[in-house]
Amino acid sequence: MSTEIVFAPLLPIWALAALGGAAVVLCLYAAWMRLSGWALRGAGALILVAALTGPSLKEEDRAPLTDIAFLIVDRTGSQSIAPRPDQIAEAEETLAARLDEIGADPDAPLEWRRIELRNSAGDAAERGTQAMAALTEAMAGVSRDRIAGAILISDGQVHDLADAPELPAPLHLILTGTEREWDRRLVVERAPAFGIVGESVQMSVRVEELGRVPDPGGAVPVNVSIDGEVVASIPLPVGETIDFDVPIERGGLNVLELTIAPADGELTDRNNSALVEINGIRDRLRVLLVSGEPHAGGRTWRNLLKSDPAVDLVHFTILRPPDKQDGVPVFEMSLIAFPVRELFMEKIDEFDLIIFDRYRKRGVLPTPYLANIVRYVEEGGAVLVASGPAFAGVESLWRTPLSEVLPADPTARVIEQPYVPTISELGARHPVTSGLTDFAPRPMEDGVPGWGRWFRLIDLAQTSGDRVMEGPDGRPLLILDRVEEGRIAMLASDNAWLWSRGYEGGGPQTEMLRRLAHWLMQEPELEEEVLIGDDAGGELVLTRRTLTEEPPQLEVQTPDGRTLTPEMNEVSPGEWEAVLPADPQGLWRLRDGDVTGVAAVGPAAPREFENALSTSDVLDPLLTETRGGAWRITDGVPDLRRVREGRGAAGRGWLGLTDREAYTVREVRLSPLAPAWLVLLLASACIIGAWRLESR
Repeated sequence: MSTEIVFAPLLPIWALAALGGAAVVLCLYAAWMRLSGWALRGAGALILVAALTGPSLKEEDRAPLTDIAFLIVDRTGSQSIAPRPDQIAEAEETLAARLDEIGADPDAPLEWRRIELRNSAGDAAERGTQAMAALTEAMAGVSRDRIAGAILISDGQVHDLADAPELPAPLHLILTGTEREWDRRLVVERAPAFGIVGESVQMSVRVEELGRVPDPGGAVPVNVSIDGEVVASIPLPVGETIDFDVPIERGGLNVLELTIAPADGELTDRNNSALVEINGIRDRLRVLLVSGEPHAGGRTWRNLLKSDPAVDLVHFTILRPPDKQDGVPVFEMSLIAFPVRELFMEKIDEFDLIIFDRYRKRGVLPTPYLANIVRYVEEGGAVLVASGPAFAGVESLWRTPLSEVLPADPTARVIEQPYVPTISELGARHPVTSGLTDFAPRPMEDGVPGWGRWFRLIDLAQTSGDRVMEGPDGRPLLILDRVEEGRIAMLASDNAWLWSRGYEGGGPQTEMLRRLAHWLMQEPELEEEVLIGDDAGGELVLTRRTLTEEPPQLEVQTPDGRTLTPEMNEVSPGEWEAVLPADPQGLWRLRDGDVTGVAAVGPAAPREFENALSTSDVLDPLLTETRGGAWRITDGVPDLRRVREGRGAAGRGWLGLTDREAYTVREVRLSPLAPAWLVLLLASACIIGAWRLESR
């Protein structure tokens, strides 16, 4: 039972103050005038003013409430470093027993709740140890006047200190790890997100040493790997930032890994590496289009290439061959002499793709120039041959040195009949033509694609490469081939322009040529034999694209050194897939026979391992503010005791939890201290007494 006097004024405070002040002034005036009843007059006024304040006696019947304490156990990534897991288990068991012991005190009952911290999967893992968020969430369901305190078992590396709640009780830290820890880490200070293919990008890195390093300083070799292949080793002085150039040799995603060898005695090697993903892009795609003669499809090629702002097109059209004798004087012609030698000899290596559109041998390009194109292909260039009727005759491009790299020989037949181009069985698995029927204007019927017909086919005898599209009777229509470092494609028809004109609904010419051009330029997204890993929100999706029908035999090496052999399922022709949990973070290495790949899951060194040293420095401001303390577990598990609110909550060998003396009110009784009849009686007696004294 609790008793106290409470007030419920009948007038505003300012009005009561004015009345009281007036009564004091009148009493003083009466005393100055030597009136004998001034004291009784003052007493009467005081009784009236006091009655206006509404005094009452408040009696509460209270029931005590149990205080709440939180035991926060940090089991995030950095707590997996030995001997921390054993220390956590020992501290948790001991503290749980001591919390149960002090919670059984009937005079100060205590309930405690366990909170476990673990790293989330996917992008959420980058937030590190979210101890304050977990504590805030736990406090949200508890009245603040019942919170006795919180005990955090951790290495002290908390990454959301700025979001710490306003604690009404002490926070204590039980430090895992040891006092003499030291570590070395690799830091990437600057790295670009993209780079131009064929150029280099600059990066800045630094090696740092943390803690009590036994032999500080010196130089550390940094190994640089691109897509799993070591390309350089750079000596790096500890504590200094150096800049170095990284060549971007191919388009698409380039996964760059920087590593330093682990040192004896360092805390962990999880921060000895760094992953950087650089997207290789082409500045401008330079295309040389060689049209052998004007025809209906010539402008289609030109318009298609000019519509892409990323393409620099050089169009070389033979309008008047040298052997033409029509009697027209040369000075009357407005044709411009084309820089043939400059293009086909001096600057041919500057082009990413060369297209021969219905080209015929007419003496415009001498034999050495065509031989130079063969060298261009063998050293990594790309050529597309779109054949016309001349390819089957004596003026065929096949009758030049270029035949050395062509994947088919002409049979001297030109088939002119309507037919629907189809995707071959191999083409259904090839990335250039796989799923191409989905872009047709009409759905397939009885296995026939829903695009328009073509009317001409140059009959070819395939000698190498992959036949991905077919004409009538299964004859080769589109052949793709690799020639040493370069690539070549042959389209055995000059009717592709019918699709762009919308004949019989048209067809996906733009999509087909886009894929074809990207495959010729060796873009990774269109490689037919490739192994890809993609981090998809906590899951690692592994994709194997292959032209073979055999199931892939995939081997996966995880960042922590384990080897997995997941079973892959065919999700579409030529595409196999497997899904694994994306844990742990780092660089995953993939292999299927001779085909290799890498997958970057988060950073190589997650935020948990950026600085894994155990220290109370991060939490010291909050510990001081809440009157809490830090205790290293190597000194033993401290005792627990209850302390009064506002007192220090940590001492030698002990940590305190506040006794909040919280309660709930079961019943309230209010008894007026100044009933109206009593106030009237006392005030009247004082006034009458003063009048009688003054009337004598």
